[in-house]
Parts: sequence; structure tokens; C-alpha cells
Amino acid sequence: MKPLLVIDSSCKINYYHSGLDASMRSIVQKIKASKVPIVIFVSPEGARAASAGVFITISAHIAAMAPGTNIGAAHPVAVGEKMDETTSKKAENDAAAYMKSIAESRGKNAEWAEKAVRESVSITENEALKLNVIDLIAPDVETLLREIDGKTVAMSDGSRTIKSLGQHVKHKDRSARLKILDFISDPSVAYILMMLGFYGIFFEMTNPGALFPGIFGAISLILAFYSFQTLPVNYAGILLILLAIILFLLEIKITSYGMLTIGGIISMLIGSIMLFETASPLFRLSMKVILPSVIITALFFSLTISLALKAYKRKPVTGKEEMVGSEGEARTDIHQKGQVFIHGELWGAWSDEPISKGERVMVDKVEDLKLKVRKKI
Repeated sequence: MKPLLVIDSSCKINYYHSGLDASMRSIVQKIKASKVPIVIFVSPEGARAASAGVFITISAHIAAMAPGTNIGAAHPVAVGEKMDETTSKKAENDAAAYMKSIAESRGKNAEWAEKAVRESVSITENEALKLNVIDLIAPDVETLLREIDGKTVAMSDGSRTIKSLGQHVKHKDRSARLKILDFISDPSVAYILMMLGFYGIFFEMTNPGALFPGIFGAISLILAFYSFQTLPVNYAGILLILLAIILFLLEIKITSYGMLTIGGIISMLIGSIMLFETASPLFRLSMKVILPSVIITALFFSLTISLALKAYKRKPVTGKEEMVGSEGEARTDIHQKGQVFIHGELWGAWSDEPISKGERVMVDKVEDLKLKVRKKI
């Protein structure tokens, strides 16, 4: 007999639409047509078989789970688009029927399998064993191979008895490319990439020629938008986040006494909460991600705005503008003309009022290397 194939995985296929649904069905069909017994093992501790992963796990000749894992929540989720009520119901009925068919063909609990689709129920490994959703619980692959040795399974071309003891175990992990794509497709990572992209573009706009912030921001935004193609994005959420950024920027030009900043914080908070439009817990952004992001963004823009305002209000230290408002001493009587001593230099000066020698004066204007002055009050 050919070697046993054990898929040791968390079955991390957490969502599907027309394309991913087709991929899942293709995997299930290949498992059913396999000439080699297929064992799906949901491990290690903390892993889950969710959404399409439930279909694949139940379709295996033997389904096993490690302690501390869970299975369920297989309701169809639209990715990158929004399904209307009729389309959503059709997708749900189709998925439920397919799941029920798989479970019945493997002698599993078809009633629970249908609930996993229609009600997004999820259960622990002990509950799954009790409800006949899986065949056994094993802490590791070595124990699993011992437990399934001698079991008889139904194949497409007849029944086979598994002889797993003494089999060579070969581990094949996902490629680096798939690991990277899987990582950036996580909702929390996509959200953080989008925020970092906004920060980078903002820095580049306020500091033209810095280059690195602009390049970093552009790459982050492109990666975020790539992730959004595989996630159920609510574009109203993105617009609210963009509105928040605009409100923060307007605070620089408009004296709103903090109202624009408060509006930006509220807009960003609401936009972040509704960014992914789905009932599935797999796509919900944690408040542990949202709140720090909103607070950091608000502090970032508040600090940037305050520094910009200070620089704007700061008195010039060179040129004509620096002389206006400076204080000096009249070295001669001044009316139509005269001289003043300011910053260690003698300047020609004139005034609209008579000023006596020795009086303190203030500069009102600089014109043609002459100062218009007045008496210091």
C-alpha cells in the first residue's frame, strides 16, 4: 500500500468567495478521489479549522484534533464584495448542502456540520469527538500514527487498512511566499499597514524630498490594498478613516479649538470598527488593535500640528521681518530723519512724531535700509 498522507495543519483557510470556494471544493474532491488515506490533523494547541477548513477536515478519511484546538464557523463570507440578501441565502444553502453531503459520506454528524454553516457554531476538540465530528484526539503526530494503525477506511476504489507504524514522516511546510501573503492578509495586519501608509505619505508631504517616508508609505498602502482584495472590506469604513486624516490636517489651518481633532478621533474610531463588514469573528478587528491605533494617530497629529503652529508663530530671527518690533535707542533727534542704535548697529530712521535723542524706540517698518520707528510706550 502507498504511504499514508497526514496533513498536519491548522486548516487556516478562514474565508472564501467564488474563487476560494472553488479551491476548497477542488481540495475536497481530490481528497475523496485519493488512492492514499488522507488524515487531517488540526494542530498544534491553539490552532483551528475554520470556514473552508471545516469542509476539508470533515472530508478526510480520518479527522483528528490536538488538545486546545477548535473547529467550526463555516458560514460563507463574501471577500472583496458585498452579497445581497438573495445571493447570501443562495450561498448559505449551497454551502450547507455541500457540507451535509461531505459529512454523510464520511459517517460524521451531518446535523452539526450543517449548523457550522448556517449558524457559524464552533466547538472544542472534546465536543467534536463527542458529537462525532472527528475521529480522535491526539497530542502530536507520533501519537496519531499509533492511534490510527490498523483502522479501516473507505476509499474511492474500496476499503483500506491503515498501517501507519514504522512509516517515514516527512514534514512539508508552506513556502516563504505563502507565509508572507498569509501574514499580510490578516485583518489586523492589513489595518496596521494602511495606517502606516497614511503616516508615511503624510511625512513625505510635510517634508518633501525625505523620500524614505514616502516610499515606505506607498509600499504599505499597496500591501494594505492587496490585503483588502481578500477581505470583506466596508469602503465606508475606509472613507471615514480618510475623513479623520483630513480633519487632523485641517486643524493646522482652521482654529476649531480642538473640534476638528475630536471629530477626527470619532471618525477614525467608527471607521476602524466598521472597516470589515462581516458577522464572522475571523474578520473582526480587536479593540486592542483599534484603540492604540486611534490614540497613537491622534497624538501623532496633535504633536505634529502643535509643532507646526509653534514654528508658524515663532518670530523670524533674520531679515527685515526680524527687525520689526525690535527695540533700540535714538542716537539723534528723529522726525523726518535721524539715527537709531539697534542690535549693535547704527540705522538711518524716520518717524511720524518727534523723538528726542536718547529715547527708547520700537521699529514698525523696514524700507530701503531705513527704519520707521516710534517712541516706546
